[in-house]
Amino acid sequence: MAAPAAERTYDDGLAAPYAPDLYHYDHIAADGLNGFDAIDDQAIARFDREGYLVVHNAFSPQEVKGGLDGLLRLISGEVADFNGVMYERAASGMPVDEMAPEQRQDYVRKFMWFEQHDERLHAMAHHPKLLAALERLIGETPFLFQDMALLKPPHIGREKPWHQDHAYFQLALNTRVVGCWIALDEATTENGCMIVIPGTHRQGPVVHFQRRDWQICDTDIKNQGATAVPLKPGGCLLFSSLIHHGTPTNNSGLRRRAVQFHYRPASAPKTTVEERLAIFGEEGKDVTC
Repeated sequence: MAAPAAERTYDDGLAAPYAPDLYHYDHIAADGLNGFDAIDDQAIARFDREGYLVVHNAFSPQEVKGGLDGLLRLISGEVADFNGVMYERAASGMPVDEMAPEQRQDYVRKFMWFEQHDERLHAMAHHPKLLAALERLIGETPFLFQDMALLKPPHIGREKPWHQDHAYFQLALNTRVVGCWIALDEATTENGCMIVIPGTHRQGPVVHFQRRDWQICDTDIKNQGATAVPLKPGGCLLFSSLIHHGTPTNNSGLRRRAVQFHYRPASAPKTTVEERLAIFGEEGKDVTC
């Protein structure tokens, strides 16, 4: 059974209108590598230069199906000690606890801290070829420190405003953090695929504000040269935690489900919230832009 309405957790972002050109992009990432084995020195140099790599066919159709089945199992309530489901605000007042998991998922915003609760999802996060690629990108043994599944339900899946992932982490600014975004459905420009601004990871941290989310202020976005990254199921986007990226609202009738993992060097020490906000948010803390 799903959690009763009074116990449901809702994502704290705000669904609100935004400028129609906020997610304008000039390019579509048409190229990419075929599988993790294709990551060579040239690809590493490209990651360092542009802040991201596209890896097609990173996971097999069987692994993708296993990931989706794992998420449905977690939302079904079968795993008693899992409580990491966050719903879209649009689900408020909906009888989701009476719905079958297949229908209920279309009101879910995201899952958090799930990979230890399902062996198929755990296997994706610790895929040997992924970890080998990450070791090359990070420069030492990678350590998984965050896992989430991002569901952008048809018609109600809100945007994720422009941001830098590092703004959410208690890690020193020079820590080499890599995100891994894996498409479980086809991610398209219509249903909310990732949009990145290449090279912005080399520009340093940007102050984040609480507006529709914890985000880079809309007026600070310079999206000339932005690149949309559509992916087939099993495709993977590897990206720097400092690259500017976001996803628009899903106004289509198609699901856009994905899992995302973040890895840091195993030796990286944690910092404090105060240290993080001094870099990314002191000006934006508790204010809007």
